[in-house]
Amino acid sequence: MDHLQAIRAFARVVETGGFNRAAQSLQIPNATLSKSIQLLEKHLKVKLLERSTRRVTVTSDGVAYYERTKHLLAELDEIEATLGRARTNPRGRLRVDIGGSTASGLLIPALPEFCARYPDIQLQIGVTDRTVDVIGENVDCAIRSTAEDGALISRKIGSLAWATCATPAYLARHGIPTHPQQIIDEDFPVVGYFSAHSGVVQPMHFLDHGKPLEINPRCNVMVNESNAHLAAALAGIGLVHTLDFMVRPAIERGDLGIVLEAWQPKPLDVFIAYAPSRQLSTKVRVFVDWVTQLYKNIPGPPRNS
Repeated sequence: MDHLQAIRAFARVVETGGFNRAAQSLQIPNATLSKSIQLLEKHLKVKLLERSTRRVTVTSDGVAYYERTKHLLAELDEIEATLGRARTNPRGRLRVDIGGSTASGLLIPALPEFCARYPDIQLQIGVTDRTVDVIGENVDCAIRSTAEDGALISRKIGSLAWATCATPAYLARHGIPTHPQQIIDEDFPVVGYFSAHSGVVQPMHFLDHGKPLEINPRCNVMVNESNAHLAAALAGIGLVHTLDFMVRPAIERGDLGIVLEAWQPKPLDVFIAYAPSRQLSTKVRVFVDWVTQLYKNIPGPPRNS
């Protein structure tokens, strides 16, 4: 039995909550993983997991064993990450999860520079607008707009301005709102954005003399993906309220016109989140440093626009 492989297999089952996801994350057959854990239990002479046809439960001995060994695995990963060539030339697979708009509008266009600097890192970009389970899905780090998961280390990497806009043809047809409340009072067509997870339509947020103002307009068209949101705006379907970097190129081309600039809310804080066990990984550290600089370099909306 490969004792270390068996411990890693057991840890992944605990973290992912099941054999199938653990085997997928370790890229080994399910049968191999199951056999490793059986041999580990035989070696320890204790039951680590209770298996049934519907679920896997960690025993009290299993919980105690996981709590002690997870620190050893993290320390081993740190040692391997800082030895020899890995210190100056990090390598290996790096899984990063990110939303659709920031992937296509910010991260991917800048990747050639990262890939040239770190040619031995194989980036695996997961593009989704849902909140991924960083630990359970074996993700190295995720870029998100909240820092609410207490199980993760979350580091602020920047902030993104908001914009409300529509096509010139739309504005010529419906007029230009000068106050957010007009959107509701005068029934301006709006392209809504709804959560793929909950189905809830996101309100439009503004600031009225420093106080938050929330608008919930009627939306005949709603989407749940940020690139589709931009496409709907360009099609002239309605006003969109979105992150400025998404629409700034279209605004500068004249394809979209910005409105209600003086009412925009505070910029959206952006964080990068990762499991505590990954904080000492060289490849995670260099990516975090690189993406932090990337966000610092994002230009804000022109002050005189």
